[in-house]
Amino acid sequence: MPERFLIVDDDATFTRVLSRAMTRRGYEVQVARSCQSALQLLPSFLPDRATVDLKMDGESGLSLIPHLHQANPDMRIVMLTGYASIATAVEAIKLGATQYLPKPANAEQILAAMEQQQADPDIDISDQPMSVNRLEWEHIQKVLKEHEGNISATARALGMHRRTLQRKLAKKPVRR
Repeated sequence: MPERFLIVDDDATFTRVLSRAMTRRGYEVQVARSCQSALQLLPSFLPDRATVDLKMDGESGLSLIPHLHQANPDMRIVMLTGYASIATAVEAIKLGATQYLPKPANAEQILAAMEQQQADPDIDISDQPMSVNRLEWEHIQKVLKEHEGNISATARALGMHRRTLQRKLAKKPVRR
């Protein structure tokens, strides 16, 4: 019986490409476009592996990780996101994700991340410090997490107008 692979992401193009790639590699694949639809799939489709997008309409993909682990404690889970931040990466790993990858990630990168058993001490460390803009982005993400995603509370804690914060969050993360 082939291993089961669950893709939880609201990006139709990405899920179609990844689903096709995993099917070609011998996986039985199901796609869910939200955390809610993934939870509805679990009773009939118990995956061995899963990719979960961090930012989707509705709930964050972080909220799904404990449910997936409860359904199958041995499940290998990779958190994918176009909004990478240190705070969310740490939180995803704490909740039980096997690995955390920034988008775009291809099937090979995802499968390699799932097979990673331990941290890589030889990982390249940049000689360049993070830019001021990137440090600001990381700090905003940390404070946003501390306020459980509440934009108004985060804006107050950061001492900025709510609309300014929303504009900053709507932009793609700044490169290092």
